[in-house]
This record gives sequence, structure tokens and C-alpha cells, in this order.
Amino acid sequence: AGGRWGSSPVPACPAPTIAAGISPGFPLKTSLLARLVRKHNSSEWCRFVRSNPDCQLEGGFLDYLEGVFCVFPPRLLPLAVTLYALWLLYLFIILSVTAEKFFCPNLSAISTNLKLSHNVFSLTSPLHGVTFLAFGNGAPDVFSAVVAFSNPRTAGLAIGAIFGAGVFVTTVVAGGIALVKPFTAASRPFLRDVIFYMVAVFLTFVVLYFGRITLGEALGYLGLYVFYVFTVVLCTWIHRRQRGEGLPPPGHWEPEMPTDAEEQESSGTNSGDYGEEYRPLLPSRETSLHILRAALSPLDYLKWRRKPWYWRLFKVLKVPVEMVLLLTVPVVDPDKDDLNWKRPLNCLHVLTSPLLCILTLKSGAYGLYQIQGVFPVWGLVTLVGSILAIIIFITTSNEEPPKYHCVFAFLGFLASAMWINAAATELVNILRTLGVIFQLSNTVLGLTLLAWGNSIGDTFSDLTMARHGYPRMAFSACFGGIIFNILVGVGLGCLLQMTSSQLVVKLEPDSLLVWILAGALGLSLVFSFVSVTAQCFQLGKAYGICLILYYLAFVCVALLTEFRVIHLSAG
Repeated sequence: AGGRWGSSPVPACPAPTIAAGISPGFPLKTSLLARLVRKHNSSEWCRFVRSNPDCQLEGGFLDYLEGVFCVFPPRLLPLAVTLYALWLLYLFIILSVTAEKFFCPNLSAISTNLKLSHNVFSLTSPLHGVTFLAFGNGAPDVFSAVVAFSNPRTAGLAIGAIFGAGVFVTTVVAGGIALVKPFTAASRPFLRDVIFYMVAVFLTFVVLYFGRITLGEALGYLGLYVFYVFTVVLCTWIHRRQRGEGLPPPGHWEPEMPTDAEEQESSGTNSGDYGEEYRPLLPSRETSLHILRAALSPLDYLKWRRKPWYWRLFKVLKVPVEMVLLLTVPVVDPDKDDLNWKRPLNCLHVLTSPLLCILTLKSGAYGLYQIQGVFPVWGLVTLVGSILAIIIFITTSNEEPPKYHCVFAFLGFLASAMWINAAATELVNILRTLGVIFQLSNTVLGLTLLAWGNSIGDTFSDLTMARHGYPRMAFSACFGGIIFNILVGVGLGCLLQMTSSQLVVKLEPDSLLVWILAGALGLSLVFSFVSVTAQCFQLGKAYGICLILYYLAFVCVALLTEFRVIHLSAG
């Protein structure tokens, strides 16, 4: 078993020509990279990493494999792993902050400008998790899956993350909701979501069995999600027609949950906005410098004094991320009178957001490209952005947003998506590096670290809803929201990997572990389908304890399989 700091050297990436039966240039998986060729001592690690193409991490700004094997001496390997683990946690913070405070608000603004009903993505709507809210909440998972599927070596990471998150959310989170607040589940939404989810898992079983995904199957994943959305909309419409009602206000079937001030706090909120009673009777004209300084402040000093020490500590960790995001990602807030228009900062966004997009796409390869070998693309973007920023600053005022302010929502959506994609790329690369160090397969890394990290936000939000007396809403989110992750994550990820010359994506399971993972997810859905129905949708603590024990048993079996304690007999 791997992961020990003992005398046996941590395996570096072996030369593809050494491994028996593997031709030069064949893309080796992380598990093979870690387990093949263990005879080389630590002095040869760096040479192997630099000389073998299978050790080159595609995309990303940092080469983690070269860093751990070339920059750090062998005796400081534990220190390198500790730093990588801390950076991994911080990447999850970046994903969470970007999705919650920048990606989702801009999606909301876009839907408002496109005249889409907020009932389509409202948290309290029966259509929760279907369109915009599902895209916002599932953005880290989907981007991680797309990045992982883009490389055959890390496809197992995507499968492990999507299935692992599914098992975690449908067992630990759903079980935790039942333990926190016993409740009666909404019957029809639950049955609909579980059935669609089981169909998605069965479809994945099929493609894993054949070891490939064709263009038609990738489009089938996306088509199944479109059919799911259509079914939700149709069922909701029929149900309301039968009851003889029009569209009820948000929360008609459950009252709207009061959210914490931190969640309501817009990323562009300046620290001087404390509500109507604190606003001066006679509005004063603020200077552009004051508006810029207030808009770039991620701290509410009144809240800072009220909050406990652990909240302050976590806020300190988030402040650098929020500062950089505030500088590069505009946010349009339809709930504010001024739509969150900050003239000097929005003018700055006209320059910084396009720069961010070209410098994060393909790790800056396009942004650093020189036109005619003379003028760099980033220089051209800087020049055009500066001219547009000056024009907007001259033709607008601080007090009133321009008519085209909605364009900033689309710009913010694109910029936040590029941030999420960049962080997801780094996340996949660092997980692959940890897999080489600890001799772990991509699948086990996906079902543990990546799945837990991407699910932590959903866990806290769903359990918080349950504690505040809204367990039905939280329970529905467990099954409805993750359908988006598996269907769009696998479908879009494979579709983007396909090229005009190759319309097939090969999915070679790392080991028996992939089948255990898929089987565990399918079994958990069948268990919930049967047990919830048998209990007449009355869910209590016994149901929650069973789900959590099931997840613990699953993790134990997965780890025993990974370390070959459980394995298929030869022959």
C-alpha cells in the first residue's frame, strides 16, 4: 500500500517505454504512474519527471509534479505535501466564494434581463436545482468534471468526483437532514428526482461497461437533462392546474427561509450600506475615489465586531480572494436601486475582466500570443479596454447606471466562469500529483477529496435550512440538484473532449473501485426509493442513521479495494 514515508522511495513518473506492454507516448493513469517502476532512488525522481511526457500536467499555471520532485529535496517531502494540502483547501475556498458571490448573482441578473421568471431558479420554488440555481450551485463540480475529462489520464477523477459526491449528498447530507429535523418528504418531487437519477446512473453503468462514450451518448446525457427540466416544468404546471391556482408566490408550499447576512451580502456591497435607517436624509455626492475605495472593501466593520473569532479567521482567509475577484469580476444586483453600479470600479472592470479571460484561458497561452510576432494579445486587449473604460467614465455618472449596465452581468458571468475554470484546473492537477505521491488512483481521490470539497457548501447550506425548519426544501435539493452534476458534467465534459477526428471518449475504469462506486450510488438510490416510500415519506432519525452508516461502510470498502485488501481473484 502507498502513502508511507518509509525507506521505499515515493514513485516518480516512470518512463512509458519501461512499462511492459505499454508503448511510448501512451497516456498512463495516475495509479500506473505511481505503481510502476519503484526501483529508482530519490536522486532520479527529478530526471524522470522532466524527461517523461506522461509526467507533464496539461493546463494550469503551476507544475506540481516538478515542484514536489525537483524543487523540494526528498527529506522535505512531508513539507511539500503539507503545503500542497493547504493550497488544495484554499482552492476549494476560491471555488466557493466565486460561485456564491459572483457567479450566481450574475446568473440571477442575466435571467432578470432576459425576462425569465425567478420561479425557474428560486430557492423555494418546486423547480429548485433545475436551471440557473443548479448551474450556479453545481458550477465547481461541472467545471472540475470538464477539466478532468479533458485529459484521458484524469477521467477517473471526474467519475470518482461525480459519483462520490452523489453518494455523499444522498447519504450523509440527506441522512443529516433527517437527524436534525424529522419531517415528511414531498412525495412527487422525490419520486421524480430519484427515478431520473437512477436512469442517469444506469446510463453511466452502460458506458463504463463498454469503456467509451460516443457523440450520441454524450448528447444523450444532455438530452436527458433537458427532458428532466421539461418534466419538472410540465408536472408543476399540471399540479397547479389541478389545484386551480396560478403561480403562487415564492414559498407557497414552504415559507421563504431567512438567510444569514453573510449570504445576503453582495460581493459589490460597500461597507457603508447598513440599511434604510442609516442612510442620510439628504443624499450627498460621493467622489469617485471614495466610491472605488468602498466598493473594493470586502469587510463590513460592524459585522466584524459582532462575529465570533472563528468567523473572523475564515473571513481573513477569504479577504484576498474577494479582493482579487472584486477587482476583476463585475456584479449586477437587480435587488438594489442602483443595480450595484459603481462607476469607477465598473470602468476598471472593462479593462480587468477581458484581461482575466485571456490570461486564464489555456493558462495564458492565447493572451501571450504575439500578433505578427510583434504585439502581444494582452497588450491589444489592454489598449482597447482602456479606451472603452475612459469613454464609459466620461459618458456616465456616479449616481445613475447606464442603460447598457446589464452588459456587465454577462461580462461578470464570463469572468467568474473563467475563475472557476482556472481554479478547477489547478485542483485537478494537484489531486493528480497527490495521487502519484501517495500511490492512489484518480477514482479514490475523486470520491474522497474532490467530492468532499465540492459538496461541503451544499452540506452546510442544506443542514442550515433543515435547522431553520425547512427540511423538505433541503431534502429535495439533495436529489434534484445533483442530477445536473452527473448529466451535464459527464455529457458536457465528454462533448468538449471530442474533436472532429475522434468522436469517441475512452473510459477505462482504474480498477474494481469504479464499479463499487457506481454500485454504491445506485444501491443508495434504491434504498432511499424503497425505504422512503415504505415509510409513507415520514422520515426520522432511524432513516438518517442508516444512511450515514451506509456511507461509512462504503468508504471502508472503497479504501480496502484501493489498497488491494479486497480484489478480484485471478482467473
